[in-house]
Amino acid sequence: MGSRYRRVVLKLSGEALSGNDGWGVDPEALDRLADEVLTVHDLGIEVAVVVGGGNYFRGRMADAWGIGRAEADNIGMLGTVMNALMLRGALTAKAKTEVRVMTAIGIQSVAEPFIRLRAMAHLSRGYIVILAGGIGQPYVTTDYPSVQRALEIEADALLVAKRGVDGVYDSDPKINPDAKRYDDLTYSEAIRRGITIMDAAAFVLAGEQKLTMHVFDIDARGVMKRICLGEDLGTVVHS
Repeated sequence: MGSRYRRVVLKLSGEALSGNDGWGVDPEALDRLADEVLTVHDLGIEVAVVVGGGNYFRGRMADAWGIGRAEADNIGMLGTVMNALMLRGALTAKAKTEVRVMTAIGIQSVAEPFIRLRAMAHLSRGYIVILAGGIGQPYVTTDYPSVQRALEIEADALLVAKRGVDGVYDSDPKINPDAKRYDDLTYSEAIRRGITIMDAAAFVLAGEQKLTMHVFDIDARGVMKRICLGEDLGTVVHS
């Protein structure tokens, strides 16, 4: 059975790397995520990963630390680079696949700068590409950059991995036990209903450019592979 996608972008939050601790990187969580990425790559799919940095620092923590939001976001961007390097280390320890880290902020001694055509060339050679640093600007979470990068490198779909939730709900399932999960949702519906699982700006851009998005639980093993093989698990968001 072949994959329905040729090239995908996986949006991975920093919290997914931290496991149950919620801070730093948990070795078991990192190992399992590397396995999940490789199962998709082993299907012959070109894989890029956009990583967050919330397991180290988030912009909304700025007030508590008494620093400006722009400075806090710069720290968060550096956190995404650390996560990218950790993930690359885990991937290269498990497979002989070439893994490249590309960043939106200049840090040439440890990673390549993000250049769209170079990233696409890496992917076409079968390399796994990890994209860090967001878009290199403050006041932006990794939601919007994940959509932008997926469009820039002409990915067929964006796979959004969440922790502790297996799709998009009409309310927070952790608070409301009667929350309804959507199997299928359009971007216009998500915006109208105030769905906050991603930034509204990310939904608007994805909807305008007709990007298919799958939202699923990263803790469920094999889901990402099954989605690529044709199963509509979690929630499919489309235009």
